[in-house]
Amino acid sequence: MIYCGIDWAERTHDVALVDDSGRLLAKRHITDDAAGYKILLELLAEHGDSEENPIPVAIETSRGLLVAVLRTGKRQVFAINPMAAARYRDRHSVSRKKSDPGDALVLANILRTDMHAHRSLPNDSDLGRAIAVLARAQQDSLWNRQQLANQLRSLLREYYPAALDAFATWANGLCRPEARELLKAAPTPTQAARLTRVQLQAALKRAGRKRGIEAEADRLREAFRAEWAHQPLLVEEAWGKQMLALLIQLEAACTAADQLAEAVEEAFPQHPDAEILLSFPGLGIQLGARILAEIGDDRTRFADARGLKAYAGASPITRASGKKSSITRRWVKNDRLNHAGYLWAFASLRASEGANAHYRRRREHGDWHAAAQRNLFNRMLGQLYHCLQHRRVFDENTAFPTELACAA
Repeated sequence: MIYCGIDWAERTHDVALVDDSGRLLAKRHITDDAAGYKILLELLAEHGDSEENPIPVAIETSRGLLVAVLRTGKRQVFAINPMAAARYRDRHSVSRKKSDPGDALVLANILRTDMHAHRSLPNDSDLGRAIAVLARAQQDSLWNRQQLANQLRSLLREYYPAALDAFATWANGLCRPEARELLKAAPTPTQAARLTRVQLQAALKRAGRKRGIEAEADRLREAFRAEWAHQPLLVEEAWGKQMLALLIQLEAACTAADQLAEAVEEAFPQHPDAEILLSFPGLGIQLGARILAEIGDDRTRFADARGLKAYAGASPITRASGKKSSITRRWVKNDRLNHAGYLWAFASLRASEGANAHYRRRREHGDWHAAAQRNLFNRMLGQLYHCLQHRRVFDENTAFPTELACAA
């Protein structure tokens, strides 16, 4: 067999081809454009690459146009962790020398000697990969929105606590359109205290509020006109200008999050696995799309449910050496999937009596809240793996049999 290693960079890439004995057959320096990709494919074809017998490729990234070109057909592409590649480099040289062509040769030799120990990129469908792009982007936009909201809250605490008190009763607080509209209308507490009922009602209507406008306007007017400490006038106006600049960023983040959420709601129900995922308690369209984005729709990706649980960080890990042995949580995991699993387990406590009972048993057993939720997520992942493999929807009685639980 022939093995290919590619040292990836931003503008250029180094390619190395080796045979079964480790002999270097060819090396090439290509550019990151269509011409460079064509040279790479021609080089692979010269050494026997075909549709029936494609040459496996090792590279240190799992995304980008180069990876998309290599994944055409049945070719196996292995995304090697850069830290693992650095350890392999020490096997070939103790002088700690490093070069891009040398790294490409190391990657090719990784496949030659240990291809069985590494996992190729999953063969997900185009729709599944598109949903992954949208779901991850929507998750990133939510994190960015929350970060900006936290910055705005810290800023308002410096000079405008009346706004925080007025918006405290609203879910999502500063991210709500009513809060943003009121802050634009009155960027300082002095201006907020001068707002009339009519101006407050108009601001709430511009934000899209339909009910309870008069009562809410009266409550806001009392909150803004309450007794609060103030910064000097010039300093207060400067704070207001800084707040408006930060508010523009928060507006853009909220708009991006809403648009990406709509895109996910449009794309996710079209996937064949959507019905199975949405049948599980605690999973809606957004959270189900995040789960699908991380586990993919390639049924051969995980050999069994234990592999999926380890990938998600739901199953514990055992460290044993000599007379010492400890069981702890996993730190090396898919962080996005683990985060989605925490939300999933938390939401399932209300949506499923069996899930709630399982969580309560773990708490009575002595687990902390996070450990009990992780154990519940671990069980739900096993059930999800079974349902996806056998194309079955979730069944509460099968997942959490009441009679067996009562007997136990």
